[in-house]
Amino acid sequence: MNQTQSPSFRPRALALLLACPAASVLAQSNVAVYGVLDSGIAYTTNTNAAGAGVTKIPTLTGSLPSRLGFRGTEDLGDGLQAIFTLETGLGVDTGNMGQNRLFGRQASVGLKGSYGQIALGRQVNMTFLATQKADVMGPNLFSISSIDLYLPNARSDNSIFYFGRFRNVSVGATYSLGRDSSAAGGPAGTNCAGEVAGNAKACRQVTGLLAYETEPYGVSASYDIMYGNAGAAGGLTSADNSDKRVTLNGYVKLGEARLGAGVIERSTRAATGLQQSDLYYCGISYPLQPLLTLDAQLARKDQKGSDADATLLVARLTYHLSKRTATYASLGRMQNSGASAIALDAGGTVGAGKTQNGLSLGLRHFF
Repeated sequence: MNQTQSPSFRPRALALLLACPAASVLAQSNVAVYGVLDSGIAYTTNTNAAGAGVTKIPTLTGSLPSRLGFRGTEDLGDGLQAIFTLETGLGVDTGNMGQNRLFGRQASVGLKGSYGQIALGRQVNMTFLATQKADVMGPNLFSISSIDLYLPNARSDNSIFYFGRFRNVSVGATYSLGRDSSAAGGPAGTNCAGEVAGNAKACRQVTGLLAYETEPYGVSASYDIMYGNAGAAGGLTSADNSDKRVTLNGYVKLGEARLGAGVIERSTRAATGLQQSDLYYCGISYPLQPLLTLDAQLARKDQKGSDADATLLVARLTYHLSKRTATYASLGRMQNSGASAIALDAGGTVGAGKTQNGLSLGLRHFF
């Protein structure tokens, strides 16, 4: 060693050499932090049998559920990428985490290439993806998500996910070994962890999708069946119980307007017996001005063998203050008949057989 050099030269040089390949690997990776903060004030009538109204800041959503996410890719060469997503829901009203989990919206790792992408973990399934372009209201506080609370919560734990897009044709499927490990109850946690020795059917879930989509029009179909086990919510207390949804959805652009419609057929074989229903929806999205958009939707739930039906009508105006920030106002009406008690606002309450009206004002920011 040159006597003029510091004795620490060799360790420092070694550290620099080790850092070089690490820096090279990191240079090929891309990690993005993203999120949505969406909150507002809502008023709804007839929230109980006495007909009382309530004003509140909703927890579940305004126009979109609030979230914080991390998404990353690493280039592996030859068009192949490693991918991951970590996404947590949150309630702006209280600051609490959503889904009663650290990353309740998504937690997955996978590979993506020319064949499509495959991933493992907790992730959205094909029912979630099937209605995205046809449902103009999305997970708005007043929307078809109120009629079927599973739609905005269509995620599967312990799942193997595949999705591929080949020109205008998309195909996808998920297979879950245990669809929901949360015991919180409700649509965001139904206590069916699965992966039971000696009972391969317990808490399994299979979903599939086939779609043909272009810029001016598109159509999609999906299939979703989930099985139960002891203690699971929704009456699915046995592996022989199941909840099945089949959807058909479509959209078309007419000038500046986008029309969307669909039907969701549901069949639940629960401990209490067989229940069947059809949910029909249609809507329109139209830009009144470059920064102002009108969305409107009509939906009808037909409960087979019962008069417990419901009809939804909702309209929303959204004004874009910038590319990332918007303010909105929604007017809605849910007409329940018979013993139906479907609240206009997702997660809300209503007196059985009562018609509920509501107004929602909110602010949304993407980051």
